[in-house]
Amino acid sequence: MMKKNLILLLTFCSILSAQKLDGKKVFETYCWGCHHQSAVAFGPPFTEIASKRSFDEIKAYVIEPKAMYKSFGYKRSVMTQLHLNDDELDAIAHYILSYKGK
Repeated sequence: MMKKNLILLLTFCSILSAQKLDGKKVFETYCWGCHHQSAVAFGPPFTEIASKRSFDEIKAYVIEPKAMYKSFGYKRSVMTQLHLNDDELDAIAHYILSYKGK
C-alpha cells in the first residue's frame, strides 16, 4: 500500500513539474529567420503583431497565412505555412503576445 501511494505521489509530482512548451524555443526554431521580437526583419516584429492581433488571430495566421492575409489588410503574404502542433501554436501565440506594449 505504501509503495502504491509513493508511486502515485511521484507520478503526480512529475505531472505538476512538467514544463509547458517554451514559446521562445518555438520562435527560435521556426520564426527567427523572418521575425525578430522588437526590430523589423523580413516580417513584422512581434511588438507590432501583438499590438494588432488577438491570440486566435495569431494562431489562424500561422496555420494558414495564404488564406488569412487579405482579412488582415495585407496586399500579399510570403509567410511559409508552418505545420505546428496545437501546443506549439499556443506557445508561439502566447510568446508573441508577451511583446504587447513593449
